[in-house]
Amino acid sequence: MIELRRSAERGHAQHGWLESRHSFSFAEYHDAAHMGFGPLRVINEDRVQPGMGFGTHAHRDMEIMSYVLEGRLEHKDSMGNGSIIAPGDVQRMSAGRGVSHSEYNPSKTEGVHFLQIWIEPSIRGIAPGYEQKHVSEQDKQGRLCLIAAPEGDGGVVLIHQDARVYAALLDGVDAVSHQLRPGRRAYVHVARGAVHANDLRLTAGDAGKISEETAVRIDCAENAEVLLFDLP
Repeated sequence: MIELRRSAERGHAQHGWLESRHSFSFAEYHDAAHMGFGPLRVINEDRVQPGMGFGTHAHRDMEIMSYVLEGRLEHKDSMGNGSIIAPGDVQRMSAGRGVSHSEYNPSKTEGVHFLQIWIEPSIRGIAPGYEQKHVSEQDKQGRLCLIAAPEGDGGVVLIHQDARVYAALLDGVDAVSHQLRPGRRAYVHVARGAVHANDLRLTAGDAGKISEETAVRIDCAENAEVLLFDLP
């Protein structure tokens, strides 16, 4: 079974310096039918104007990932980390028992376009943690690259949940498939371009909630960048 989540049906916030689309309930957007999918709690598609950003604020007990599509994002946190996140980078911050951070667009001329992803951890109260690593286009081209996973599973970054996040760049005849173990489900989010997921056409911003299936097949791609979440 696959349930379609159209881009245009997502929550929308326009703050001038920030335009955000919410796949799930977030901030002032509340939708009882879209509170999350398993431990996947947030996918926000954010566009931040030059020189603007999110001031210092706090989080607890959440695995937070930033996935930049265009532009650059500057990160600072109370653990002493400071970095620039660019397309191809995968950033993970475990909020654990408490962390403060800020995210800014350091450019004076160009916007930044990125996905902010929150996954609920399986354990609470851990020490905060941070990782940032680069994944080349070659590693994602025509294949599902495991960008986040529990310890020991070979993900580019570690998350404290029995969830796995894959990224792929697909076009033309490219096709990928992913097996789902019994009791598992998948969430396919199209960051750009278009694909078919189990024969359902998805375009940029669309998603498919997949359950009670043995596999996910993604094909018929048109210059696409896709994230696939394998979830309990």
